[in-house]
Amino acid sequence: MNPTLTVPAADFRLGLTSQSNEIVVDRLPVSGRLPDWLRGTLLRNGPARFEVGAEGYRHWFDGLAMIHRFGIADGTVSYANRFLRTPNFTADMEANRIACPEFGTDPQLSLAGRVRSIMQPTQNANANVNIVPFAGDFLALTETPYPVAFDGTTLETKGVLPYDDDVAGQTLTAHTIYDAARRATFNIVTEFGARSSYKFVRIDDGTLRRTVIATINVDKPAYLHAFSATDSSLILAEYPLVVQPLALAFRVKPFIDNYHWEPGRATRFHVVRKDGGARAGTFTAEAMFAFHHINAYDEADAIVVDIAAYDDSRIVNDLFLDHLRQANGGISRGSFRRYRLVPGRSEAQVETLAVETTELPRVATNRIGKPYRYAYGVDGPTGTFDTLVKVDTQTRDVTTWAGGAYVGEPVFVARPGGHDEDDGVVLCVALDAATQHSSLLVLDARTLQELARAEVPQHIPYGFHGIFRST
Repeated sequence: MNPTLTVPAADFRLGLTSQSNEIVVDRLPVSGRLPDWLRGTLLRNGPARFEVGAEGYRHWFDGLAMIHRFGIADGTVSYANRFLRTPNFTADMEANRIACPEFGTDPQLSLAGRVRSIMQPTQNANANVNIVPFAGDFLALTETPYPVAFDGTTLETKGVLPYDDDVAGQTLTAHTIYDAARRATFNIVTEFGARSSYKFVRIDDGTLRRTVIATINVDKPAYLHAFSATDSSLILAEYPLVVQPLALAFRVKPFIDNYHWEPGRATRFHVVRKDGGARAGTFTAEAMFAFHHINAYDEADAIVVDIAAYDDSRIVNDLFLDHLRQANGGISRGSFRRYRLVPGRSEAQVETLAVETTELPRVATNRIGKPYRYAYGVDGPTGTFDTLVKVDTQTRDVTTWAGGAYVGEPVFVARPGGHDEDDGVVLCVALDAATQHSSLLVLDARTLQELARAEVPQHIPYGFHGIFRST
């Protein structure tokens, strides 16, 4: 049976259907007015093909990666999109079936699949999550150690760039953290084995060589998508969604299906110093789960860690496509939670800053790892991500935008010469299911009032993360 989904107009499930058209549009129709100062490129990443031949992927995170490019200059917006030609994409297209294991789909679990994986192993490099700059171009990332280089102008795939080291590990977070003062990028590698561990690594500018600065051994590794950092420290939040390493080594289920929710383990925050890798403490909190840290910073007597937190790990299962494609979506809601890690205390202090989920969170780039006031994200009060939110962490006020569209990650762009933290715009890709077109929204970051939108002549499937570069 062909798994391609047919949906009615004005249905959010349109964003969970494949988009195979690769197009280049020099000038999109723009309504409203773009700020004169806004010039640059927004690159977005996400899944765009949810089936190959007669086989369908199981999870939103599994779809084949596509890069989208919006060029903004002189009041105009251009657009282009292109699949990443990864080893996964090539193998799937040549076989006309799903040939490579993904987050929630694993065709190699059949006997024939196991034989194929031994005879013709593939790099699991479906880099559909994040984008970071590297050596004048860009890298697309996922949670496996195979960054994929591509040209930020033509979107041409340049290939997998293996890490230039012997650091053992099967996964790493899709969200690297860059430290401009140290001219280095930080990440966390997880190694599964008889002695599993989390490895905190540093990657100096211009290299892909990971240097381990600290190692934490663990019996059952947790699922990690992101971490956070202050000026001085790295913070790993270890949730009780964990895996028995042997279950992965001899798995009979796709990757994420091997993880189990064990709330009795609670949540642990591990703090490691950036310089030297010394352990600065472990703090516990009640069981919770998160994909994303919002931000973190140092105080005189504590470390503050803000997280888009959920009470449990149901959100992982909510994102399986069979569930997402139900009429109401049914995405669990979380909340904006602040954890204070005080030296000398074993338990983290926690408070809720906002009841809105604030998922896919972003803050001003120059406030990452530092005290900040505003965070932007998406919320799903109707069971789908249809609301943009701005949280004022000082007043606890929440500003929202709900314009009859399904929204993705909001990217803050500061106005050149601006002084206030929210002096700028928020860029967001939104899907209007009624017109079956996506648009680039440009919102006033102070008020979330719409300034302009540029309409794309086709739908863009729901994506994950991206990057803006001014010109």
